[in-house]
Amino acid sequence: MLYNYKNRHVTPRPDKELRLENGRFGGYCSLFLGGLSLLAVLAYLFPSYLTTTELRAVYDASSLQSLLKYGMWLSLGFGISNFIINKKKRLGFAGASLTLIAMGLGGYVVPVGPVAPKPLSLGVDWLIIALLGSIVIFTTLEKLFPKYRDQVILRDEWKTDFFYFCVNHLLISIILLVGNYTVSYFDWVANEAVHQYVQALPIAVQVLLLVICADFVLYWEHRLFHENSKLWPFHAVHHSVETMDWLAGSRSHVVQTFVERSMVLVMLHLLGADKAALDIYVLIAAIQAIVIHCNLKLHWGPLKYLIVTPQFHHWHHSSEAPAIDTNYAAHTTLFDWLFGTYHMPKGVWPAVYGTTRPLPRGFFNQFWYPFRKFFN
Repeated sequence: MLYNYKNRHVTPRPDKELRLENGRFGGYCSLFLGGLSLLAVLAYLFPSYLTTTELRAVYDASSLQSLLKYGMWLSLGFGISNFIINKKKRLGFAGASLTLIAMGLGGYVVPVGPVAPKPLSLGVDWLIIALLGSIVIFTTLEKLFPKYRDQVILRDEWKTDFFYFCVNHLLISIILLVGNYTVSYFDWVANEAVHQYVQALPIAVQVLLLVICADFVLYWEHRLFHENSKLWPFHAVHHSVETMDWLAGSRSHVVQTFVERSMVLVMLHLLGADKAALDIYVLIAAIQAIVIHCNLKLHWGPLKYLIVTPQFHHWHHSSEAPAIDTNYAAHTTLFDWLFGTYHMPKGVWPAVYGTTRPLPRGFFNQFWYPFRKFFN
């Protein structure tokens, strides 16, 4: 039976738009930069507890203080603009207050020195860098090349997904710890001859091999969470998003996050590729995971039949009958083609997103929802 695909309708929300003339843009920028400034100062004051050892090896903490300085002064400037333009001055007041507290705690001149690593810490530095980069890059892309031009940045439930984003990034050290602990149980399977063979390959070939192998693992992990009635409620949390944008991909239950990352880390360990190839793969995977959820319409050409694109993954999030339990892959379309789960009707995007049965709203309600279902 042919399915009657319909177009998605997005209602304009002028009351939610961030514009210079209504003061909301300045207010939210002040609040955002003020909050990040305070977090950054706290990370400088308590680096052993609020930063991640792996990430500290990548950036220069002293140089980033210059960026912090500009961020703090911009926060104050945006706060003042909110005071002048907007009758509701709460955003500007909150942003400026957070910045002044950050300045009072030492601001951008907190001494930087050696950091004693702790086995567990909160990834505040990872949260700041990821959030700042994501907002600048992906919000800009969504405004320049939107699929739905009338979709606002502050769409319904954005606060819930923002909370998910923060939690998942703050827990990076624990996620890595659990993943490495899982990997240790598979040391007996690791084969040095396989590692040497893989490392002898050109870096580009190693990266391609990592992409395909990781995609195979992610495909079946993803499909298992869909088709097992006990596991589905955990993954249903991710599917409860009803508006797709770069932030929507952050909505993921911590149980699935731990399982997914651990399984991929095991595969990466067993393959034994060079660190350079691993770093490139991790960067590709991180960017693609955000892009495929974006409110983004780009012309991918023939690539859309080979790699997972926003259109392909948006169909995975559709609650329309033909799209349910399809498009499981994370990187390429290969395994959906091979195992009969490929679905991407030509020139059509989903009209409806979300689960067929509504889930509870809010982070904490959604956290407990799968456990209640699991033990029933």
